[in-house]
Amino acid sequence: MASSSSTGDAALLSTEGLTKSFGSFKACDGIDLSIAGGEIHALLGENGAGKSTLVKMLFGVLEPSAGAIRWRGDPVAIRSPAAARRTGIGMVFQHFSLFEALTVAENIALSLDDAVPIERIAKEAARLSREYGLPLDPNAHVADLSVGERQRIEIVRTLLQKPELIILDEPTSVLTPQEADRLFETLEQLRGEGRAILYISHRLEEVRRICDRATVLRHGKVTGACDPRRETVGSLAGMMVGGEVEGIADSGLSPGEAVLVETRALSVPAQTPFSISLEDVTLAVRSGEILAIAGVAGNGQSELFDVLSGETLVADAAAVRIDGRDAGRLSISARRLLGAGFVPEERNGHGAVGSLALSQNVMLSRHASDSRAYLAGGPVRMLKEGSVRETARRIVAAMDVRKSGEDPQASSLSGGNLQKFIVGRELDRKPRVLVVNQPTWGVDAGAAARIRQALIERAREGAAVLVISQDLDEIFEIATRIAVISGGRLSKAEPSATMTRERIGRLMGGIQGVDEGTELADAS
Repeated sequence: MASSSSTGDAALLSTEGLTKSFGSFKACDGIDLSIAGGEIHALLGENGAGKSTLVKMLFGVLEPSAGAIRWRGDPVAIRSPAAARRTGIGMVFQHFSLFEALTVAENIALSLDDAVPIERIAKEAARLSREYGLPLDPNAHVADLSVGERQRIEIVRTLLQKPELIILDEPTSVLTPQEADRLFETLEQLRGEGRAILYISHRLEEVRRICDRATVLRHGKVTGACDPRRETVGSLAGMMVGGEVEGIADSGLSPGEAVLVETRALSVPAQTPFSISLEDVTLAVRSGEILAIAGVAGNGQSELFDVLSGETLVADAAAVRIDGRDAGRLSISARRLLGAGFVPEERNGHGAVGSLALSQNVMLSRHASDSRAYLAGGPVRMLKEGSVRETARRIVAAMDVRKSGEDPQASSLSGGNLQKFIVGRELDRKPRVLVVNQPTWGVDAGAAARIRQALIERAREGAAVLVISQDLDEIFEIATRIAVISGGRLSKAEPSATMTRERIGRLMGGIQGVDEGTELADAS
């Protein structure tokens, strides 16, 4: 295929037939790509399309099996991240690599290839943060910083290495709308300086907003290129999946009167030095509705999920209630027996065990609540393997899980397909209460649409669904009501029809306005 660039010899970085094989599987297959200086270039594709493998080769984390990488037209061998940085390539990863007990300057020092006095690093970091509109205190401890501020550390320490090409992986996934706007201003400033930016995101509206060109990967190959500003979100999603992406049907949810899951003045001290305390959290979710909780990562979402699921028990059993029963002292399995289902944020290791087959992962959450269906015998009980495998097949079909083999290991699935399986595993039980943390984290448009539609259908059938999400597009698409968590405190839940993105952004930043009706109150 011809290169996805029209810049020809002006390319800062280009690849020719770049291929990465893992055994007989080609994660990247003959990729031709070029990126010019002074452009923001989007890299789009479904989960498993090859994006991560490609950028890992560009940044020296993986070595290509075939093909070439050229820098300003000359072939280069990038065998390590240090070599990538020497070449002029920097990368800001989706998941931060920061030590919370250290200061901003100390974290930056650990990432530098050469020994530099800490005072000089602090001075340079402060200068860059001013110049690029990324406010940072070099002497602040990371543990005291918001997620948005932590991302600024990653960007500033990348800029300290003076890169000509910066790779950004899902950079707005942890930002408030206001922080995202500030990031876009920074990227436009970098583009104006002639630097190139390779931008990976599933948020297609922002791709249309800031990117000059886009290259689309599917099944490890380049399948298209475009000017995203001339496309719609629908057309970009269609290019990614190779066909039309179904939208979310009108939810038409009619909440009932029965409160199926609630917390009452829930206060829980921080469980670790770097976790968040929950303070006076009161919420109520009725049958037939979806309550969405928005917020920037690290503001108590994980702590709230752990309390609702039973991973963290509370002293007052009545502080958490499921289907009218006090549940604050009940285990996860006991809550499942009350009709609850839970999908944690981290799918690998928390939602599923990668080394186990899909059918075995079914049993991880069903061994107690569905013991009659899957276990036979008396004192010594035997697993009904046929029944378990049939359930796994039913989940795979219902959620369109793409897999290799009849019952493969969970680790063999792409992130999006594993997420569909985990959500489907809970939905298959038809729980009356469903609590989901980040349902479509890092998931492509097609998989996200299927998951969101499935949550709506569960609510339509009378379940109470509580969704914790950082994706505002998702929240507005599915929620009946919206609340915001900030610093371990929850705002009053309001109808999604009257909530605005600007208001959510203010609440995410901890700005509570009594005159705006956003005081903390009973969400019921």
